[in-house]
Amino acid sequence: MGDNPLLKMYKTAIKYPLGRTVFSAKFARFAPYFRTIHPVVTELRVNHCEVLLRKRKSVQNHIGTVHAIAIANGLEMAMGGMAEASIPKHLRWIPKGMDINYIAKAETDLICHADVDPEDWVPGDMNVRVVARDMTGKDVVTGVIRLWISEKPKR
Repeated sequence: MGDNPLLKMYKTAIKYPLGRTVFSAKFARFAPYFRTIHPVVTELRVNHCEVLLRKRKSVQNHIGTVHAIAIANGLEMAMGGMAEASIPKHLRWIPKGMDINYIAKAETDLICHADVDPEDWVPGDMNVRVVARDMTGKDVVTGVIRLWISEKPKR
């Protein structure tokens, strides 16, 4: 998987000052709604991605915590980065559903994590574990994003 284009772009970008920020801005252009949360991909490797979601006014709700939908957006970006960096070349993926639980107030910046096990990459339903943690390490949102994994058509 060392020749994965997204991983290659990430590994090149992080060698430079502000590389994660530049990479994140380019990656967010794949799904423009990601830009609404101003994400920063802090870690990307096969089967794992982490996205920093800063607590700023534009992502806060009426009580001053990070809005639930902004967190869901961060989790979806982490899942998308992990999926693109990890999926075997003969497979493709599409999101099928999301089941997330808001278990604590999001009162700080958050790190959104997405993880799967290597053996999960087979055709059919796949559950991606997602969690958003605050800066103290406390889980504020946990859940699963379901993907449909299928074989790429033969050309």
